[in-house]
Amino acid sequence: MTNYNFSLRFKTANIFSIILFILSVVLIFFKGLNYGIDFKGGTLIELRSINADVSSIRSSLNDMNLGDVNVKKFGNDGDFLIKVEEQGENNKLIPKIKKKLSDTLSSEINFRRVENVGPKVSAELLQSGIIAITLSLAAMLFYIWVRFEWQFSIGAIAALFHDVVITLGIFSLLSLEINLSIIAAVLTIVGYSMNDTVVIYDRVRENLGKFHKLEIGEIANLSINETLARTIITSVTTLLALFSIFILGGEILRGFSFAMILGVFIGTYSSIFVASPILKFFKVSYKTIEKEEEKIVP
Repeated sequence: MTNYNFSLRFKTANIFSIILFILSVVLIFFKGLNYGIDFKGGTLIELRSINADVSSIRSSLNDMNLGDVNVKKFGNDGDFLIKVEEQGENNKLIPKIKKKLSDTLSSEINFRRVENVGPKVSAELLQSGIIAITLSLAAMLFYIWVRFEWQFSIGAIAALFHDVVITLGIFSLLSLEINLSIIAAVLTIVGYSMNDTVVIYDRVRENLGKFHKLEIGEIANLSINETLARTIITSVTTLLALFSIFILGGEILRGFSFAMILGVFIGTYSSIFVASPILKFFKVSYKTIEKEEEKIVP
């Protein structure tokens, strides 16, 4: 078993976490999130053209007065991703865009994927995504509230919000696209972070019963060290799979895998340096558990 003194770094880590959390909130509210076609509505086109480049494609589309148009390289050389804002008649745009690009670029255009999302559908998808995240958080918090004492619940709540908000803050900072796959990643992050927190909390509760004379800081430190090997093995094996997806999975899976990689790092960090210090802040002891058990058992 390792014997690192994590409790000595609780204060520094808490200050760091608070700064990151505040910066993330500021970014989300003032810079905003880069919602994808799923949530904004519009047309997404993936095309292949060997002799074209981003500037020539963008120049051709700007002549069509399509409004907000985004063009970027997508995967291999010659592959491009075009996003056009909602026009009201997006279904009629595809033949026009194809003809315009073929005439202008003097190159064969191969449309590999086309997605149309109307404003009503995109609004419903965004609402459903928010509801899904909210319900998952509520379910996790209900489990913690039933399973542990209220001090543990507050620690788990803080860790969950810490992970979700900072992940979204990084996406806002880097202007990465938020789509349905990112919502799925956030939901997975919530579960991963909660699982890691529960493992440490279970060991804390067990050690509180064994070592009555130790203070909560020492108990937390002991519990983290006892579960550290399990945490490292789980995180490393998960990251190996995620980095493989990030590197080899192509552009479509890159945002999802990046969000998951962030979630593993942030979730592991928060279980140790966010959830555990809150127990020390509330001075949790064996008497805390005894009192709660007395309330349950008449």
